[in-house]
Amino acid sequence: STNMLTNLSNVLRACAQRNGAAVVMSARTYADFTTQATFEVKKCDLFKLEEGPATQVVMTRDEGLQYYRTMQTMRRMELKADQLYKQKIIRGFCHLYDGQEACAVGIEASINLSDHLITAYRAHGYTLTRGGTVKEIMAELTGRRGGIAKGKGGSMHMYCKHFYGGNGIVGAQVPLGAGVALACKYQGNNELCVCLYGDGAANQGQIFETYNMAALWKLPVIFICENNRYGMGTSVERAAASTDYFKRGEFIPDSPGPVDGMDILCVREATRFAADHCRSGKGPILMELQTYRYHGHSMSDPGVSYRTREEIQEVRSKSDPISLLKDRMLSNNMASVEELKEIDVEVRKEIEDAAQFATTDPEPPLEDLCNHIFSNNPPLDVRGTNPWSKLKSVS
Repeated sequence: STNMLTNLSNVLRACAQRNGAAVVMSARTYADFTTQATFEVKKCDLFKLEEGPATQVVMTRDEGLQYYRTMQTMRRMELKADQLYKQKIIRGFCHLYDGQEACAVGIEASINLSDHLITAYRAHGYTLTRGGTVKEIMAELTGRRGGIAKGKGGSMHMYCKHFYGGNGIVGAQVPLGAGVALACKYQGNNELCVCLYGDGAANQGQIFETYNMAALWKLPVIFICENNRYGMGTSVERAAASTDYFKRGEFIPDSPGPVDGMDILCVREATRFAADHCRSGKGPILMELQTYRYHGHSMSDPGVSYRTREEIQEVRSKSDPISLLKDRMLSNNMASVEELKEIDVEVRKEIEDAAQFATTDPEPPLEDLCNHIFSNNPPLDVRGTNPWSKLKSVS
């Protein structure tokens, strides 16, 4: 019978390899793994709030593997973008998300795809979690036809269903997000909007105007400050008189913070807590995620003039979001090293294929330049750079 099982497992393994599925396993079988485990996460400080997010959280093996795959995909995608930028294949603005993966994946794990999300211009990670593919994102970065915005948006302006993009103006996405939340409330569909901004934007006046409207109208919006400590290149201590960003919403009564933005389970629980708050009709809630970016502010910033290489190295070695999840899974017998390596191999291949597509796909032709200005509109003429050059706009 052992022999039969061995044969069976060999057949299955051969099938799996043929189908390219992630079923190549070590000698251990699935039955040996812990299917779920409870973890202790950091307690959040509370501001104008009776109780906060849970500190004992459960994660299943399947969830863990899914989070690991998504975070690795994000990390590899950003490293590939860095490489293509240095080869001058990606041009212009390019803000990378590596180091902050636990924020995007943790938030997404506690909201629905039918909920709404809007962020600033460090948007590649969210484009992926909202349903964009690596191929579409990479092709957008290289400005090609197959890009998620047809090659016309580039790094800062990607969109998909229920994702209102990267926005290039600091802080401007916050009032827009409140507008989306107003639509949710108006339509009464029990949806909410997650509205993200950085520590650099946190001092913008329009954010406080938005808090005011959101609180007055009890909008289902989660304001999230992704505090990565250096808005552009200025440390939070030099930029803000108070670095307790979660206490900024004086009249938004509830603010769990600061949440450990390097721990996916911590982010997930805080977001679950905030989402329940919004859906129960209590109005807006404000959260601060403390995270860190490994790259400079954008690709034109080497990122070491205002912080030391040692500091970056220390964060990488002590609180990397991917390593943290991996260690948890391995020490609780929720996955094997081989299995995670297998995921890494698949992710690398997906990124390589996407990069190949992004460098060979054609650029959009000039006649596409003015398309999609309006939705469902008959074609119209658009004036070019002078009164005689006319371009067509097709919806």
